[in-house]
Amino acid sequence: MKKLFIKTYGCQMNAYDSARMADLLAAIGYAPADAAEDADMVILNTCHIREKAAEKVYSELGRIRRLKEAKAETGARMIVAVAGCVAQAEGREMIARQPAVDIVVGPQSYHRLPEMIARIARGTGHALETDFPAEDKFDALPEERSPRGACAFLTVQEGCDKFCTFCVVPYTRGAEFSRPVAQIEAEARRLVDGGVREITLLGQNVNAYRGAGADGESWGLARLIRHLAKIDGLARLRYTTSHPRDMSGDLIAAHGEIDKLMPYLHLPIQSGSDKVLAAMNRQHKAEDYLKLIERIRAARPGIALSSDFIVGFPGESDGDFEDTMAVVRQVGYAQAFSFKYSPRPGTPASTARQVPDDVKAARLQALQSLLAEQQRAFNESCAGRIVDVLFEKPGRKPGQAVGRSPYLQPVHADGAANLIGQIRRVRIDAALPNSLKATLCRTRVAESAAAR
Repeated sequence: MKKLFIKTYGCQMNAYDSARMADLLAAIGYAPADAAEDADMVILNTCHIREKAAEKVYSELGRIRRLKEAKAETGARMIVAVAGCVAQAEGREMIARQPAVDIVVGPQSYHRLPEMIARIARGTGHALETDFPAEDKFDALPEERSPRGACAFLTVQEGCDKFCTFCVVPYTRGAEFSRPVAQIEAEARRLVDGGVREITLLGQNVNAYRGAGADGESWGLARLIRHLAKIDGLARLRYTTSHPRDMSGDLIAAHGEIDKLMPYLHLPIQSGSDKVLAAMNRQHKAEDYLKLIERIRAARPGIALSSDFIVGFPGESDGDFEDTMAVVRQVGYAQAFSFKYSPRPGTPASTARQVPDDVKAARLQALQSLLAEQQRAFNESCAGRIVDVLFEKPGRKPGQAVGRSPYLQPVHADGAANLIGQIRRVRIDAALPNSLKATLCRTRVAESAAAR
């Protein structure tokens, strides 16, 4: 068999896409390779969210070009493909800039990879596909191979119609598209049959999900979650990433009514300043977000909250930044992600007057210090509690296993090496810098129950 190596950048959706590309190419004779050096085909599945994303991809392509040339000297061939959002954004320019690239394929066209590989094999030059046929893609993908663990991602929604002024996703992933309920359910059942106990539903704006149900109606995310929660053997459900504008009343209620829906929610606000939120085109105010948090906590007391923050957005003043800090203090996050604003070519904010980098750095340090303090406090508050952990993989020590709490914290326990794939009740003994230390309890948890 030929060998395939995929390097994945960025989010969980890219991880899902990489797994599906591997499934797709397995059908035409490609087995996984551990490194690019061992591969007959290399795919870089790229992300455009992080700073200097394209430059990092081109740097990696330079290394792969040398591997490709070395293979050619021995009479062997390596096909090089770039997939994902950088591929979508760069298009034909990527082939012109790095001729070692054979295939450029956007995130909505990777189901066409076998055809593109055939074109390359026929010696017809480079292959480029950067259309947005999301529906075609999901219809064309093969059934996934057996999952590789107890947890799995499942994409239910792609694309974005929000057009935040800092974000490239609407341009690289296209308009919002939701997969039909029956297609999602079938994939979820196959995952559970393969040993998956926890599924995370993915989407650029996952709570904007509006998929066609068998009854002919358009289902929202809450109704989809209620439906999937009925699958025997599926113990846990999560979803990410959400937008405050799409946090509907029935979805908030679902957090209080569905045991399998874990008590954790990632709900990005980006800034606590109404002026900055308007400049970002977020179409909500800080007060709207805070009221949502109140409703969510009323529905699910003790829920762990996470968010995203951008500091140093064009026009952000010291007062605007303090508004963000005030929101963080008021909400109290279990964890969060924070970044300095960096311009994305083609987005409206990229041409605005930029905040000096030293100011951005100082603000980011202050924000991250506060967020780290809150995360530490949340983790320490778990000490002494009894929670259910889904063990996913071996730990660093012999006999140890690592899993996730209902709040998505990594938890390690001794004597749990034979429990991978199972949910067990543990007592949290201590909060360490990056994980929780726990001891197994003697009683086994009912696997449909979640810590509340």
